[in-house]
Amino acid sequence: MRLTVLAGGIGGSTFLRGLLTARPDAEITVIGNTADDITLFGLRVCPDLDTVMYTLGGGISAERGWGREDETWVIKEELAAYGMEPTWFGLGDRDVATHLVRTQMLDAGYGLAAVTEALCIRWNLPVRLLPMSDDRVETHVVIDDPDSPGSRKAIHFQEYWVRLHAEVTAHQIRAIGQDKAKPAPGVLDAIADCDVLLLPPSNPVVSIGTILGVPGIRDAVRETSAPVIGVSPIIGDGPVRGMADKVLAAIGVESTAAAVARHYGARAAGGVLDGWLIDTTDAAQLQSIAEAGIHAQAVPLWMTDETLTAAIANAALNLAEAVRR
Repeated sequence: MRLTVLAGGIGGSTFLRGLLTARPDAEITVIGNTADDITLFGLRVCPDLDTVMYTLGGGISAERGWGREDETWVIKEELAAYGMEPTWFGLGDRDVATHLVRTQMLDAGYGLAAVTEALCIRWNLPVRLLPMSDDRVETHVVIDDPDSPGSRKAIHFQEYWVRLHAEVTAHQIRAIGQDKAKPAPGVLDAIADCDVLLLPPSNPVVSIGTILGVPGIRDAVRETSAPVIGVSPIIGDGPVRGMADKVLAAIGVESTAAAVARHYGARAAGGVLDGWLIDTTDAAQLQSIAEAGIHAQAVPLWMTDETLTAAIANAALNLAEAVRR
């Protein structure tokens, strides 16, 4: 079975571990979000790609859900001692090695897809990990400017999330450079040639949304012969993790499983979904999703351990078979 997964960071990585447990013999390609990427201290940092790589390679910090296990922070402390900004984004010593290798290879002229492939060799990944694009795309968030009452400013998504903890109102989400970006080598083929295309419970705006926003990718998803099945990142009235509710509000979408399904839209009506999994607590929303032309099923969606996550992955693949029939 050939499976292609569009993934953000923590939610996507957690789902992928369950998918590997459910289908250990599947050929899995992961298309990762790179619009969260940022350059810090001259180093190119790709948080979502690295979270997938560390998680599936056995190097992730289980406690934090991001960064390396057994991390130390000497470099961060020394940079702070020099007064170097930003101090709000922590690069661990082990993590810095990844960014050094990536930046050196990028500076030597290699594309991000080739760099990511080289980095993944060290981790012996059981999946093929591709960035959504070799081109630079960065998500910026428009907020009120605290230094100029009545005006607004755009800041990098990482500052909005890591420094401000998404506690200020997001008025607009902008993917800078997205309109000129091209899908990375292998991305369109992975979408066209898979048996099932999966959208795990990653952020529908700043993770899955930015992947779909790269010119050519949304069209490829609409045109693939594979069923496209998504898993809701919203349970009840809030996100499973992260700030999806805050960025959904910025684009005028309610923070409910049904509203996110309608945001993605049915493929039969020009959207990207054939099927949508929601949590059993949201079962009352099934009819609303069906009326939007999307096959929906309610199953337990809390990914609290690998067994439960594998059951979610199996439910997604079973829904794909039902859609195909």
